[in-house]
Amino acid sequence: MRHQQQRGGTILGFILGLLVGLGIAFGVAVYVSKIPIPFVTRDAQPQTLPRPNWNPNTALGGKVTPPPTAPAVPTAPADAPPPQATPNTTTTPATTVAPVSADPLGDLAQAQLQKSQAKAATTDGYQYFVQAGAFRSKADADGQRAKLGLLGQEARVSEREQNGRPVFRVRIGPMEQRAEAEALKKQLDAAGIDSALVRIQR
Repeated sequence: MRHQQQRGGTILGFILGLLVGLGIAFGVAVYVSKIPIPFVTRDAQPQTLPRPNWNPNTALGGKVTPPPTAPAVPTAPADAPPPQATPNTTTTPATTVAPVSADPLGDLAQAQLQKSQAKAATTDGYQYFVQAGAFRSKADADGQRAKLGLLGQEARVSEREQNGRPVFRVRIGPMEQRAEAEALKKQLDAAGIDSALVRIQR
């Protein structure tokens, strides 16, 4: 029984000693952290920069040497003639202005006449149509006309009597150039539509 009491007192003394040591260590750490570090504190202080005209010998009674000044630029005499500008050797191209006509209406009529003459020179005196069929009933002709409309071609239905019976023709035109009409006929043939080239004198 006495041995157990001694063992318990030893453990309690060990714990108390450990707590006292931790307290002392904590106090030392707090004290050390509050003491300013000499080198760090000295370097942390802001340093004042010397002024541009500061002379280290001022405290010794020496004279302050003024900073060097730039040499004065000589001015031209008052009676000197002003500098002459260099003549510009580049020439500006002259713009051509069309003369104003005294008879603008006559010029317009002349231009239209020349245009019509040029147009007549490119034609052979005929108008060309591409006929996409002739039908006994108007309903069939309208159906063919609608079919051409799906291909982007605008056709017309005209009625003509043949052998005492009406015939409805579906034609596209007129066109001034034979080459244009032939190209349209080839396009319709490629689409499976039978067509014929019709030439009518003006």
